[in-house]
Amino acid sequence: QKLPRVPRTLPPAMPLIYAFVARGPTVLAEHTTHSGNFATVAAETLPKILEKLEAQKKFTLIADHHTFNYLAEEGYVYLVVADEEFGRQIPFACLDRIRDEFKSTYGERAKDAIAHSLDRSFGPKLKEHMDYCTANPDKISKVTRVQQQVSEVKEIMMDNIEKVLDRGEKIELLADKTDLLRADAFRFKRAAREVKGRMWWRNAKMYCIVCSVILFLGYFAAAQFCTFTLADCVGAHRRQHHGHGDGGSNSTGHNHTFGHVLYSKRQVLSPQLQSLNA
Repeated sequence: QKLPRVPRTLPPAMPLIYAFVARGPTVLAEHTTHSGNFATVAAETLPKILEKLEAQKKFTLIADHHTFNYLAEEGYVYLVVADEEFGRQIPFACLDRIRDEFKSTYGERAKDAIAHSLDRSFGPKLKEHMDYCTANPDKISKVTRVQQQVSEVKEIMMDNIEKVLDRGEKIELLADKTDLLRADAFRFKRAAREVKGRMWWRNAKMYCIVCSVILFLGYFAAAQFCTFTLADCVGAHRRQHHGHGDGGSNSTGHNHTFGHVLYSKRQVLSPQLQSLNA
């Protein structure tokens, strides 16, 4: 962006030309040892620059081979005007030095200061920092380069820390999920044991029922030939054996008795067989 025309009346030997410290649109302290309308241009453009400094803390404008370098922090605005050939690295390094000096010297007291009330106290400090940066550009450049490298390393470390924290949160989530899976596995194992126990008792009951049915059927089949009681079969067998012991005289009577028993059994079994056939 372009500013109003600034007369070029400075020799190349003085690259840092003008500096101020402002609170919002109010200039608290300034310094320049050269003629020109730098102070007027800076004061007129400051309200417009404040809008841009809300989005970015560092900002540079160019006007007639001069750079207007702004730095905003905590409600204060710091400005250094420099020769364009001097670049931007040294002016911003000078702004950092001015900011640190101003904060350490005034702190909260500057919030109540009025316009240009700090010219006598802080104006010499502005001149001191401008002269130092002008006289030691190589040293300032090296320091600025190191500061930039430190800032880059700091940003990388912060990014790595954030990634580690995110990874830690993910690990915690995995641990929670692992605990949930372990609890689900325990519940599943307990339920499986309960189901296994119920199935075992069910099979045992089934085996008992089958054995009972088999025993009942066996008893029923035996009862068909023994008039439903084992005692009759045992008694008939004993009578038959006793008849053989009496000799021939009793054989005829025994045969007659045995035939009568068979006839009686047939009479008893016939109604049952007829009922089963029906």
